[in-house]
Amino acid sequence: MGVELRNNVVVKFPGEAAERVARALLTHGPQTATELAAALGQTSAGVRRHLSALVELGLVSSSDRAPYGPAPKRGRGRPGSVFSLTDQGRAACGSSYDDLALSALRYLESQYGSDAVSDFAVQRARSLASAVAGEAECTPDELAEVLTAAGYAADVQPMGDVAVQLCQHTCPVVDAAREFPVLCEAETAELSRVLHRHVTRLATLAHGDEVCTAVIPISRGLPEESPSRRAARESSAQPAHSATRRKASA
Repeated sequence: MGVELRNNVVVKFPGEAAERVARALLTHGPQTATELAAALGQTSAGVRRHLSALVELGLVSSSDRAPYGPAPKRGRGRPGSVFSLTDQGRAACGSSYDDLALSALRYLESQYGSDAVSDFAVQRARSLASAVAGEAECTPDELAEVLTAAGYAADVQPMGDVAVQLCQHTCPVVDAAREFPVLCEAETAELSRVLHRHVTRLATLAHGDEVCTAVIPISRGLPEESPSRRAARESSAQPAHSATRRKASA
């Protein structure tokens, strides 16, 4: 299957089986050949053959450990390679939605300024989290399900007894977030709000990392918000209608 990437270079998956391997990495994140074989019902040798072809095309990369979670314990023998999608691989599995989002944000900024983009980012983050019922506190696992349904391929990994790590293996607006990091900032703030926990972002696809990761403490509670910070947040949550009206009346 041919896939046209954003730089107009056409890359062909080396067969449907190889494309299924790539999409399994998109959905479930970095995995070993053995894990992929078990998930797809294929032989390990067959999966390794597809992975080699995908690596050669630059759609998949390999490492001696996953890009998140604790380092694996060293055992006897050579550790198995962990395979991840590259930026090209994610683009090949994706759609043109990100290009549309980027064009829309550029237009919004040029017409109404950066404040309008910030307003949009806050409203988008709240809309994304609206699937979590009302203002009730949700769990990291519930939030991961919401994010997965929205196209983020999210899961939760344990980090000892004090925290868990939320991993988002893909992002429908990764190119837009590279140019407009306020999208990631607003999303992280909204995750903190719905989880009632202080979420710390460690890595993002937009910054070139292999996966978006965020640490979520197991204990509940957010740090106290100062009055000035609260006022700024509430102000940024207001829609950019006023800026739009000013532009229209000019």
